[in-house]
Amino acid sequence: MRTPPRPPLDGLKKRLDKHRSHGERLPRDGFLRETFVLPRADARAKAREWFDRWPRQAYWTAIESWCERPRDVIEFTMRRLPTAD
Repeated sequence: MRTPPRPPLDGLKKRLDKHRSHGERLPRDGFLRETFVLPRADARAKAREWFDRWPRQAYWTAIESWCERPRDVIEFTMRRLPTAD
């Protein structure tokens, strides 16, 4: 049995190029994100700093994702709204 031919990807390539040329790489959900790679103690302090500066109730501040790297280093992404209305 023959495998079907691959579909043309020209349209997709044009859309990606257009999107990338505008420099818009941020999600459109309105949140500001910042990623950190810090030792565990510094990571806790940085997260606490974010929650103190931008309270969770007003800015929806949250740790969006995190993972543990070798040598007790934590990589995590903090997320918050730009303003509190």
